[in-house]
Amino acid sequence: MLCRPVTALLLFPALFASVLRAEDTPAFTAALEQFSAKQYPEARTAFQILTLDEPANARARYYLGRIAMKRGDADDAILQFEKAVELDPGNSGYHAELGGAYGNAAEKASLLSQMSFAKKCRAALEHAVELDPGNLDARQGLVDYYRQAPSFLGGGLLKAYDQARSIRQRDLERGTLILGQLYFMDRRYDEAIDLAKELITAQPENYIGHYSIGRVAAESGAQPETGETHLRRCLELPPRQGDPSHAAVWWRLGNLAERRKDLVAARAAYNKSLELDPKFKQAADSLAKLP
Repeated sequence: MLCRPVTALLLFPALFASVLRAEDTPAFTAALEQFSAKQYPEARTAFQILTLDEPANARARYYLGRIAMKRGDADDAILQFEKAVELDPGNSGYHAELGGAYGNAAEKASLLSQMSFAKKCRAALEHAVELDPGNLDARQGLVDYYRQAPSFLGGGLLKAYDQARSIRQRDLERGTLILGQLYFMDRRYDEAIDLAKELITAQPENYIGHYSIGRVAAESGAQPETGETHLRRCLELPPRQGDPSHAAVWWRLGNLAERRKDLVAARAAYNKSLELDPKFKQAADSLAKLP
């Protein structure tokens, strides 16, 4: 898989989320309200009518593309995003979403077509960054692309690292998570932990920073005592929306206990995780595997 849809990569809300503008017509406003309410069939019909009444409305095409992505219709998504780009070629967000649509199409295409879509995906994402160096969604898409694609398709791990560092310069938390994941996949575990420590130094109560250290320790075995310290710090902090829950923290503490062969502590941690969230599958699976 050479290039996933940008929306599938996001750790944070899209920079070009649903917003109203002063110049929006009542028809566009009504269609956008339906989209925001997840009434996608109704919104699709409303935006399609808009394209007839307002053929130069690039945003209507953009939202039709997003609806097509939600339907899993890559062909229609590409059609709509290409039209949005044609109508508003300077919009970085439209190019980024077009890159995501090409990537989605590549997943389902033949080998030869995959290469063509992959090239288009990279070109669209790179152009999005050229238009707006602060488009972190596009940069994150490029991290994923460069990491996976072979060199003859423009991929390369050094390129991925460069994009991740650029993200970190603009958004410390987001960039730390992305760059740290690259370090982790390269088995540079101590560097991943040190990176998260830098985030915590700047933001001492950053929940996901503390959790990241614990996750790396639990999955790799690196710096287990440090990992446990930071996981227990997570239990003193409230997770934000989208952060791993306290149930996940207890599961990771159980992982660390297993690594040090303390099965009593591991069992207790997994039970605590399930006490907080009875449907937490990872803890249930880990508990079932204990001897």
